[in-house]
Amino acid sequence: MLCIGICDDSYDARFALRSALERLLEPRRQTARILEFSSGEGLLRWQSHHPGELHLVFLDLEMNQLDGMETARRLRQMEPGMQLAFVTGYDSHVYEGYQVGALGYLLKPPKAAQLADILDRATATLTQTNTAFFLCRSGEITYRIPYAEILYFVSDRRQVTCVTKDKEYTFYRKLDQVAQEVGTAFVRIHQRYLVRVHAVRQFAGNQVFVGDHVLPISRSCQQAAMLALTRASLEGNR
Repeated sequence: MLCIGICDDSYDARFALRSALERLLEPRRQTARILEFSSGEGLLRWQSHHPGELHLVFLDLEMNQLDGMETARRLRQMEPGMQLAFVTGYDSHVYEGYQVGALGYLLKPPKAAQLADILDRATATLTQTNTAFFLCRSGEITYRIPYAEILYFVSDRRQVTCVTKDKEYTFYRKLDQVAQEVGTAFVRIHQRYLVRVHAVRQFAGNQVFVGDHVLPISRSCQQAAMLALTRASLEGNR
C-alpha cells in the first residue's frame, strides 16, 4: 500500500490535493494511506517516529518557518529513498527541486495528468525497492530494513527478532512466514534461526559464525544448511 504525505500550511490546498489524489486512486483500485501535515516541522517530527512508512510526499514550498525546500533536504538526510514532489504557486525554484531529486515540480492547482504521472513513477519505484528491503512493524512503527544489513532472524514463541550489525527489530510473525518472504538469500539453520547466507563468515560442524554471533545448526537442518552455505561460499570466491 502506498503511503502518501501532503505537507502544506493551507488547509484548502491540502484538501484540494487530497481530493485530486483520491479521484485518481479510486478507478485504479489502488489502496493508499494519505496523511496531512500543516508544517515542515510537524512532518519531520512525525517522520522521526515513523521511519520507512511514508513513500511519497507532496511539499508546498512557501510555508511559514521551515519552507518546503529545507524540509525536503532534511527528509533526504533522514530517509534517502523517500520520493518527493513539490506543489507550489511559483516556478522560481525548479532547479533546486531537481537538486533534491524531486519526482516533479507542479504548479497549483496541479493537473490530473501530472499527478497521475507522479503516482505511476512512485508506485513503480516502490515496487522495485521493496524487493531489496524487509518490512516489519514494531509497535506503531514500520521499518524497512535493507536485506544487505540483516545478519539473521531468531524466533521466540510468537515473536521474531531481526538482527543487524547495529540494531535489533522485534515483531510478531512466524519464522516460516519470514522464510517465505525473504527467499533463497536466507537459509534455515535451526527451528529458531534463519540466517542470511552471505552474512556467514565461517561454518563448521554444528555452528555458524555470523558477525560476532555464534549460532547452532540443528541436525534436521544441517544438510540443507551446509549445501546453501557452501554454494554461497563458492559464489563469493569466483
